[in-house]
Amino acid sequence: MWRRVFAASMSVSFFRAAAAALLLAVAGTAVPVTAAPTDSPLVTRKADVGHRDFRRAKQVLPAIYTGMEEDFYCGCKYEGKDMDLKSCGYQVRKQATRASRLEWEHVVSAWAIGHQRQCWQEGGRKACDRDPFFQRAEGDLVNLVPSIGEVNGDRGNLSFNVWAQRPTTIYGECQTVVDFKQRSVQPRPEVRGRIARIYFYMHETYDLRMSRQDRQLMCAWARSTPVDEWERRRDSRIKARQGNGNHFVTDPAATARFCS
Repeated sequence: MWRRVFAASMSVSFFRAAAAALLLAVAGTAVPVTAAPTDSPLVTRKADVGHRDFRRAKQVLPAIYTGMEEDFYCGCKYEGKDMDLKSCGYQVRKQATRASRLEWEHVVSAWAIGHQRQCWQEGGRKACDRDPFFQRAEGDLVNLVPSIGEVNGDRGNLSFNVWAQRPTTIYGECQTVVDFKQRSVQPRPEVRGRIARIYFYMHETYDLRMSRQDRQLMCAWARSTPVDEWERRRDSRIKARQGNGNHFVTDPAATARFCS
């Protein structure tokens, strides 16, 4: 009887974490148990504090980046939804219309978040629109950054990597490069540490898989590129809107623990 009550009061992920903690506690090891990411309902009003789905997240993101209106991957300035491509020497690769507009990019791609879930396997991303776990992760403000639309589209669900100190650029002066044959993206050096700390947060919060190669790469990026003022300012604003920020930004020891 107690098992049915216990299971009903917790999400599946929390139950797993609690069970693991119990086993380790018996062995003499204390392990903190954190709440599952789908425990609280999503908020729907712009002024509410809490997690949102992606559509509602986009309504509050402009306020988070007020005074920091700069594209994540290339450093272009933007105003409203219009990108100033000349401000960062950006040259259109193929899609001029999409390149001219601001889009909100998932650093950890929506595919990485959802492709292993049953809803995705049954009907792709659209089929996960009603999946509470996916909704929450897809709309997590920590994982969303402003991007030139064309770069967002080119990146898609490609993984991050580094293959050259001075790669041949494909967007003019923009230092982020996409290798379509190798299905990889080399981001500009200025944002690599930011990407790593977002990756740590998303994989820890939503129990996502991370390959050994990706972990090594992200840990190297996090160590070589310390937290900067942009991250601190952004994180403070996200916490005010969402109720939580990214502790890998505010806690210097968090990265050391994750990468140990």
